[in-house]
Amino acid sequence: MSVLLRGIARVRAAPVLRGSAITQRANLTTRPAKDSFGPVETAVGLTAFSFTILAPSGWVLANLENYKKKDAAE
Repeated sequence: MSVLLRGIARVRAAPVLRGSAITQRANLTTRPAKDSFGPVETAVGLTAFSFTILAPSGWVLANLENYKKKDAAE
């Protein structure tokens, strides 16, 4: 079994042992965006993010008494 594990480890470590043969480059740009967002798009985006975060919290807080009753009944 240990021979099998050594073989698997050797195959996985092979690219690492080659060193600088594998280089990864990130695609980063420092230029401004091609198209800027307008006020309507900004408002829709902020509304969607706010609703996504606040709606579940509001649901739990609005139904907190119901959740308390379920725990007391069991």
